[in-house]
Amino acid sequence: MLAPCYIVIAVLGVIVVLHLLFELHYFTRSLLTVVVGLFCKKKKHILDTLSVKGICLTSDIDVLLYHMNNARYLREVDFARIDFYQRTGLLSHIRAKGGGVVQGAATIRYRRFIRPFHVFRIDSRIIYWDASSIFMEHRFVTPKDNFVRAIAVCRQKVIDCNAEEIMTDLLGRPEPKMATTMTGVSNPSAVIEMEPEDKDNKMHTVVLDPVKPNGLPSKPALPLEVAKWLESNEISSANLRNGC
Repeated sequence: MLAPCYIVIAVLGVIVVLHLLFELHYFTRSLLTVVVGLFCKKKKHILDTLSVKGICLTSDIDVLLYHMNNARYLREVDFARIDFYQRTGLLSHIRAKGGGVVQGAATIRYRRFIRPFHVFRIDSRIIYWDASSIFMEHRFVTPKDNFVRAIAVCRQKVIDCNAEEIMTDLLGRPEPKMATTMTGVSNPSAVIEMEPEDKDNKMHTVVLDPVKPNGLPSKPALPLEVAKWLESNEISSANLRNGC
């Protein structure tokens, strides 16, 4: 009779040790996101906007107990980014080139609370890239009012390979569904997305640079807010190098 008790105690002890050494929920959910993205969801083009849903649980709330903890937003972005990597083939393509990808920088702006037990959606897309980095935007949207509660921009540093080459290869895959008509845009074939930006239903449009001769879309223009953010990062780096 003692043997089963020892087994149960040993198992519980292992679980406690694992919880102390690792964040099991994070790794378990990451693994689940990878599996679902690979086997249960449709593959997407690299310029598509991909969405994942979430809910603010009691483990996500702030000490004030009435809204989602600020730190949880970037944690949720991790899972949205994993889903994006798997469904677009971005990560596998980087690894096939012998490279890797790490988070280089992130900025987030909070616009309105996400309340406990409220459902939200994270819309993720690539907004720019250069030779060393891929820039992604993540929007936290509440489906009931389609309001953007928070918006994050993350710089993914590609190491041991060229991000421009990676994106060029992935752009050669089947194109995303293009908009056919739009008021005020001279080149409708270059439009890749229209979506409500806020509660007033103003439309946010992403327009690509001129289409390449082979019919494939080229790199989007550098968004102004990203340019200013990069400038501030350079100033910060210069200050650190100077011992400030």
